[in-house]
This record gives sequence, C-alpha cells and structure tokens, in this order.
Amino acid sequence: PSHSQVMWVQAHGALEDLLVDEHPPTAPRPLKDRLQVFQGLATFYLKYLQIFRSLESVYDQIVHPQKRRMVRHVLDGVMGRILELKNEMVELEFSEFHYFDDVLQDLKLTPEDLEVPIPQYFVREKMRVLRDREKMLAHVMEVSVQTMCLEEAVRVLQVCERARQGRLRHRFMKEIRQAEEEGSQAKSQTPISTLDPDQAATCIQKVWRGYSQRKRTRRERLEEMIFLGMVGVLQRPSVAQLKAQQVETTRRLVQEENEAEYQRALVSIKESVRAVDGPDLRETLQEQIRQWFIECRDATGKFPDFPNAEDGGSTAIFAQKTPDQVD
Repeated sequence: PSHSQVMWVQAHGALEDLLVDEHPPTAPRPLKDRLQVFQGLATFYLKYLQIFRSLESVYDQIVHPQKRRMVRHVLDGVMGRILELKNEMVELEFSEFHYFDDVLQDLKLTPEDLEVPIPQYFVREKMRVLRDREKMLAHVMEVSVQTMCLEEAVRVLQVCERARQGRLRHRFMKEIRQAEEEGSQAKSQTPISTLDPDQAATCIQKVWRGYSQRKRTRRERLEEMIFLGMVGVLQRPSVAQLKAQQVETTRRLVQEENEAEYQRALVSIKESVRAVDGPDLRETLQEQIRQWFIECRDATGKFPDFPNAEDGGSTAIFAQKTPDQVD
C-alpha cells in the first residue's frame, strides 16, 4: 500500500478509538474538578489535532476524486470538532490561551504539535478568486491614477530638481564651514607630541583585539541563532527537494485532470443511463402505476384520483406507506 493509504488507515483507526473514548458504552460520572475537565478536553483536542494533520496530508496526496470527497467529508468533521473543543476550553478557562504542558508530556508530544496548520486546499481552491481579486485591484489602481499634462509634469520635475540642488548647496557650504573651523582650531592648538613605540603598539593591539573579538562574537551569535532556527539560511535546494517539488506539481496536475474527468463522467453517465436504460425504466414505472390503479379499482370499485403535484405526483405512489395509509 502507498504512504497515503497507510496514513488513512492509521488516522481512521485513531478516529474510531477516539470516538469510542468520547462516547463510552456506559455514561461516566460527571466531574466536578475543573482541572480534570480541562485535561480531558485538552487530551481530546490534541488527539483530534494529530488526526487533522494526518487527514490533511492524506487529502493532499490522494488523486482519486471519489476518495478525495470522502476524506474531505471526514476532514471537515474533524475540523468542526476541533473548533467545538476549543470553544469548550475557552468557556471553561475564560481565556483563549491554555497551558498544555502536562498533556503534552503524557502524550509524548512537542510544543510544535500545538500549531494548527492551514490546510493547503484553502488557498489552492480559492486561487482563482484570489487572482481575480488581484486583477480587479490592479485595474482599480490603474483607473485611480490621474494622468498629468506635459506642463504639470515639467513643473513638478522643476520643483524637485531645485529642491535637490538646494540641499546639495546647503551640504557643500556646511562642509566648507566645518573645514574652516577645524583649520583654525588646529592652528591655535600646540603641536601633539609623538607617542612612545611601546605605547603605540599597545594602543594598536587594543583596537585590533577589540575588533577581532567583536567579529568572533557576531559570528558565534549568528551560528547559535541558525542552530536554534531563529534565523534562516539561504541554501540552494538539493536534488531531493527539487524532485519532491516536481512530484508535487505533477500530483496537482493529476488531481485537476481527474476532477475534470470525474465531472465530465457524471454528465456522460447520466445521459447514457437516460438514453439506454431510460425507456425500460419508464415502461416499468408506467406498468407499476397501471397496476396500482387496477388494484385500487378492485379494492374500492373505482379508480383513485391521481396524486397532485403538491403531494409529489407519481412519486407518492412509490413512497413507503404506513398500514393506515394503505387502508
């Protein structure tokens, strides 16, 4: 069996066990301790979250359209149950933030397992809507931009250029003034005495050692941040990653092709059944209706009234009836 089938079997088994735990054969005694109630809800919440992760992966990897619909139905139900448990925990704790330390330790999970992943099909199924929205926004932006005539454009460019030249002139005059002030101060000061060679060497060593230590500290800090996963490193994708991306792209295309073929098959099979088996079914139903009229005439001595369209028409004849209705 494939990896997706194995994941589906495991998720289905875990879901059945969880449903048995939630609805035991004998009703449990009500708990009065708030902590015990919260731990029970948190346990169910984390288990449903793990099942949700597995089902989401299964739904993303399966290409069979009927199987995808079945998995999607179960996946939607699991997501709804997760929201219900979250709401119950919020109402119990009066807070949207909860502490799962004890439950995580009991289930041998990590804090990363608490993160609720966004299903990939959320964005993928709405990709067309998102693209249409982007096109509409781009069109609105193009329409909202006002075009200027040539004289206005020239005037705006002149104002910006004159402002730039003014800033450059101000900076140039400021540098000249600072240079003059520094020159006058240098003339007024006494000549600086030369340092002793040992003192000069000590000063250079001090500056160099400080620079090298700061550089080493920055490198070690960066290595530690990369090790902790707090800083990403731009790396070229490996051959395995490129192959995985190619397989994912191919799977997306196969899913779309199978879905389109499934939709076409629904229409073609319906038309084929109507064309091939339609006449036989029509004759069979007409024969049953005639038989019903004859049986009613034999029982009551007259033909019954045909059911109204509001009562369902001929469908009411084939519907299951109670003994009173038959009489």
